[in-house]
Amino acid sequence: MNNLNNKKILLIICGGIAAYKSLEIIRLLKKNGVIIKTILTKSGAQFVTPLSITSLSQSKVYQDLFSLENEAEMDHINLSRWADLILIAPATANTISKLANGNSDDLASTVTLASNKKIFVAPAMNVRMWEHKSTKQNISKLKTYNYQLIGPEIGDMACGEYGEGKMSDPKDIVNEIESYFKNLKMNNKLKAIVTAGPTNEYIDPVRFITNKSSGKQGYEIAKSLSKKGFNTTLISGPTNLKINDNINLIKVETAEEMFQATLNNLPADVAIFSAAVSDYKVKDVSKIKLKKQDELNLVLEKNVDILNYVSNHNSLRPKLVVGFAAETNNLENYANKKLNEKNCDWIIANDVSNKKIGFNSNFNEVSIFYNNDRTEKLKYKSKSEISDEIVEKIINHLN
Repeated sequence: MNNLNNKKILLIICGGIAAYKSLEIIRLLKKNGVIIKTILTKSGAQFVTPLSITSLSQSKVYQDLFSLENEAEMDHINLSRWADLILIAPATANTISKLANGNSDDLASTVTLASNKKIFVAPAMNVRMWEHKSTKQNISKLKTYNYQLIGPEIGDMACGEYGEGKMSDPKDIVNEIESYFKNLKMNNKLKAIVTAGPTNEYIDPVRFITNKSSGKQGYEIAKSLSKKGFNTTLISGPTNLKINDNINLIKVETAEEMFQATLNNLPADVAIFSAAVSDYKVKDVSKIKLKKQDELNLVLEKNVDILNYVSNHNSLRPKLVVGFAAETNNLENYANKKLNEKNCDWIIANDVSNKKIGFNSNFNEVSIFYNNDRTEKLKYKSKSEISDEIVEKIINHLN
């Protein structure tokens, strides 16, 4: 089945000898029923002409940022919203640098930065430029911004040198985009539940017991699932984080509220319990504010164990149940113990004593413990990148 038919793709062509390959990309996309609009940068116009692009795409070519004609017909915001996907091919070192650093001095960079759609980048440059530290840093930034790289490849270059930096073959680029839409279609039938953030357990109407969880990793996982087409519900304890409109956000405060919200949203195909649920709650919550005193003795009782409950109920249990373990020591032992006791499929564990990957950090390093005694480590990177890797593993598992 053709997963590209009637998809709307905005192709951005930048300068570089590889720009000629963009014509073949257009031909292949059109052959598969894609509706194409094209932005040709000033430097890109040195290698391919608007006429050749229009002839193949059967659509107008956009070039100038402040063109009265363009802005009257479709301004840069509408152009970015029109597309189902944006493809930048070839993407030069200069364009990558612009996007990584938030610069927008032409139509291509302005549309890209204004976009809320998936963006694929096919780099093309000299091997030395590709291997330069600044380029590597810029590429790392783009990955944290959820740009998807295609290539580059290793091969002979127009400059006569050999190495990595050659733009991927047009067929490979089109195949990767087709796979993206195929996965979206497949995953759209799947439902995922993610819990995130801390819970508050009240002492009296104004005081509560909580923990340091920021919810960042759980929110990023929900975003990654949604990007991949999952029907995603995020059940969140108190945080200051924002989430995409296409994710069903349910805000809760206590562990009991999170438990009930989870039950109300089952059945599901995947449940990821990343929330830092308070293990205990106050047995007798005061209905009035407690006045200051020299000592305050609280009687605590165990909270509901959401992960354990869902994972051990056959009628409710999702196909894949993933728990989280935030540890300060003996990570491997505690993670395996939790995996077995809770009857999970996976436990994702991290060492929160490491301040670089602690609760409020934007970065993480985790180990995945599988119920087949296998362990896999995801090395230090942004939480969004960690989430993308986890979701790819979820998709592979379900398929």
